[in-house]
Amino acid sequence: AQALIERGDLPLGTEVWDIGTALLDALPALEKADRVIVVDAMMAGGLPGTIYRVPFDQCRRPRTLASLHGFDLSRVMALTGRSDRPEVMVFGVEPGLMNWSMDLSEPVATAMPALLEAVLNEAGGKAENQV
Repeated sequence: AQALIERGDLPLGTEVWDIGTALLDALPALEKADRVIVVDAMMAGGLPGTIYRVPFDQCRRPRTLASLHGFDLSRVMALTGRSDRPEVMVFGVEPGLMNWSMDLSEPVATAMPALLEAVLNEAGGKAENQV
């Protein structure tokens, strides 16, 4: 999210939210968004730095609620009360390391330019309100 903000060449009407794990913080944006692009680490068995593009409805969802602070995106979307859910696309990057650091592993850092281009191509002005 920070790298997208720093680029400064976002399509008109696009908002970037850096919410980390606090998905409830995205509720106001999700209430009005036409499209949502999620970017996160995704452990799918590929080599570190592999970029995945997966429609949200094909992503695995947790079966239980871990805590009141740990709502997943599908539960937060339900809280919007919308009957017309926005289109959600997920871009995942296979992590090289999973720890408490915000530093990127070398393979993930190397994949960042391609990931940013993929996200910007996806955003590409297809809708007025995007997150």
